[in-house]
Amino acid sequence: MMLKGTKLYSILTGACPKCHQESMYDTKNPYILRDVLKINDHCSHCGTRYRMEPSFFYGSMYVSYGVGIAFAIGTFIISFLMLETSLITAFIAIVISLIAFGPIIMRLSRNIWINLFMSYDKSLVKKD
Repeated sequence: MMLKGTKLYSILTGACPKCHQESMYDTKNPYILRDVLKINDHCSHCGTRYRMEPSFFYGSMYVSYGVGIAFAIGTFIISFLMLETSLITAFIAIVISLIAFGPIIMRLSRNIWINLFMSYDKSLVKKD
């Protein structure tokens, strides 16, 4: 993939921010709600610890707010401006989209948060 080696790749895929070789999450599917926030302790490829300190991911709640606003604005633009629905219908669409995309927003926020503190290191990637 062309994005491999960029923060965007790690953010969108949930890959290890240091080596991009494996997922940070126990379960890749965010819609398995009991496992949505279960994260591995470390990367089995490069050994990077994902929880740098206790409560590290509390900061991702701030990111989650921004990501949720972005989803809400996108939904509003699609429903009210493009489909020309009423404001009530647009509001209902926003609520439904935030509920439907909630697990994705949670994971995306964690991915963004950890990528603010870690960068890709191409020396950790195996040469084939």
